[in-house]
Amino acid sequence: QVQLVESGGGLVQAGGSLRLSCAASGRTFSSYAMGWFRQAPGKDREFIAGITRSGGITHYADSVKGRFTISRDNGKNTVYLQMNSLKPEDTAVYYCAANRAVWASADKRTYDYWGQGTQVTVSS
Repeated sequence: QVQLVESGGGLVQAGGSLRLSCAASGRTFSSYAMGWFRQAPGKDREFIAGITRSGGITHYADSVKGRFTISRDNGKNTVYLQMNSLKPEDTAVYYCAANRAVWASADKRTYDYWGQGTQVTVSS
């Protein structure tokens, strides 16, 4: 069992930055690939970024590539999402999720645990 708690969301102007954190409970954090997803009102939850168990491989949705960076610290049981050059269309609730597989899939159905989400609002 893994419990995930996101933090770091808030209101920011377009062009600004935010850093989201996701703290995991338990001693098996390094056994999970991790992903960040987001869900805007009226839209499906979409994949944003994923990172493998060791942190050696990351991948991103085209919509955030070059602006967002996912990283993890297995010693602190935490995964991060650094978001730069934010746009109003980045406004959404952001979720982290844990996946028992080696690969951090873009398919939300493959994730076993989810956090409660943190709101990010980007004003124009």
